[in-house]
Amino acid sequence: YIYMAKTDRLYTVLVAILMLSMVSLSSCKTKQLALSYADEYVEEEESFVDSVTGEINYYNSMTWVLGYFTRDRLETYPHDSWMTEEYYNYAPQSAFMNALLDLRWDNVTVTLVMGTWCPDSRREVPRFLRIMDILDFPADKITYIGVDLDKQSPVGGYEELDIQRVPTFIFYVNNSEVGRIIEVPTSSLEEDMVNILFQNK
Repeated sequence: YIYMAKTDRLYTVLVAILMLSMVSLSSCKTKQLALSYADEYVEEEESFVDSVTGEINYYNSMTWVLGYFTRDRLETYPHDSWMTEEYYNYAPQSAFMNALLDLRWDNVTVTLVMGTWCPDSRREVPRFLRIMDILDFPADKITYIGVDLDKQSPVGGYEELDIQRVPTFIFYVNNSEVGRIIEVPTSSLEEDMVNILFQNK
């Protein structure tokens, strides 16, 4: 009886040790898996960031914003730096801004087509948004569409917009297109807007 009791106790201890070992092994695997995901994320981020200069390669497709999106996508990493810099550095010409302020805006909507990989888009879009903010233009009246290097976008009916270059700002009055600013303004964004919208006020 004494021998059997000792054997049972020994068996119980061995089982406990085995269970603890399995838990420990399982925990290690979980940690390794979590680390592998973290390493993968870091590797993905580093793939579009130059390891020497720290500059972001916006031609890397991992940085692209595609399809319909909202303005806040441009105000978060990795786009917030160029967005903020161009937005606050741009000073629209007061004469044209005063003219735009006199316009009726309640029947105006805008479709903005851009590529976050495109230097022209990264320059002109923040400037345009600066203008629209000064005009207190309603945010929900601007539709944002992001495109890839081929200027394609996963948006239904996108082909009908006939986008050849970006950025393209399409202006509508009463839901009818009245004009576009394509790639770069002819004069300035605000002057081109005056020329487009005053003809259709």
